[in-house]
Amino acid sequence: MTTAVPSILLIDTNASEREAYAAYLKQQGYSVYGTADLQQAYSIVEQHSPQLVLCDLNVPTLSEQTILQAIQSNFTHCPVIVMSSGGVMADVLAALRHGVSDFLVRPLADMEVLAHAAKRALEQSQLRQQNQDYREQLERTNQELQASLQLLEQDQLAGKQVQRKMLPANNKQFGNITFSRRIVPSVYISGDFIDYFTVGDDYVVFFIADVSGHGASSAFLTVLLKNMFARKRSDFFHRDDNTILSPVGMLDVANRNLLNTSIGKHATLCVGVINLKDNSLLYSVAGHLPLPIMAAGGEANYLHCEGMPVGLFEHAHYSENTLLLPENFVMTFFSDGILEVVEAEGVIAQEQFLLDKLQTAPDSIDSIVDALGLNELVEAPDDIAVLLISR
Repeated sequence: MTTAVPSILLIDTNASEREAYAAYLKQQGYSVYGTADLQQAYSIVEQHSPQLVLCDLNVPTLSEQTILQAIQSNFTHCPVIVMSSGGVMADVLAALRHGVSDFLVRPLADMEVLAHAAKRALEQSQLRQQNQDYREQLERTNQELQASLQLLEQDQLAGKQVQRKMLPANNKQFGNITFSRRIVPSVYISGDFIDYFTVGDDYVVFFIADVSGHGASSAFLTVLLKNMFARKRSDFFHRDDNTILSPVGMLDVANRNLLNTSIGKHATLCVGVINLKDNSLLYSVAGHLPLPIMAAGGEANYLHCEGMPVGLFEHAHYSENTLLLPENFVMTFFSDGILEVVEAEGVIAQEQFLLDKLQTAPDSIDSIVDALGLNELVEAPDDIAVLLISR
């Protein structure tokens, strides 16, 4: 797979400096279009759509104000860096008011300043585009979810199918960590749900939820939870809000949102944040049973953490635990439907049964389903959600 070379439009009436800048930028891996004329620059934009414009403000026949107005009118699709021999604050502010991304004072003390400014402007532009794409995707998803809610009221089976479409891709790889999921359905639409997604380059956020009851109202709350996490992910990029990276913070948000619905539903959740950079897991549990199971080094143990379900108590308290992830591990999360089908009676015996079955650390959803005999179920009394995180 090849990556397109970023292109830069260089507008400078000084031919020698323009050629020097162009040669340096080409050495840095950019494709460069050079011109001394604004009208020709407009034609280059129409033909080649460069990702960045680098423009000199010191044009003998034009004022800086005229050039800035031309930039604001004609180069709206990409970031613009301007260069000027005048570096007074008034000039900088005027450039920024006209939508310029950066202001460089000539002569440049070091060509690396130019390379750094170009790289930063392109990265910021790419991030803005990604955020715009994400907002549009989120809007489309919200529209689809609204349509989905109508289907849930019309047809239980159709609602079940739509709910499955909201799940993340199976066997998703983040760095060297794999996320897999499976939901063994009951005959009803319910509130079991799983999601996982990246936040920036270094974090993966995931959750497994089990909303009380069945039917459209429980399914509605899974939509609410998915949208809630999506909104907080968006806030991370657009509002400098780090709540999405705090399991306790997300549980507090979920608790308030579910209480505000006033439909008498609550949910249990496990929320986790994996830091791919330092190989750690930060997690919280909100009344969810069974607890997560960590299998590593031939042993399987429950990850303990206390917290109340969301949507029941206004002043619910949640706690966070931090865990350094082993080099090789398998973490398994179940919804409580699993406790209704294991071959043991009583919660303690059921939990021990699960530990015994996962002692050998099955490394795939299929092997876990086989080990617990879930494929043999003709009709599950409740949905059984299984989330597997492994390395």
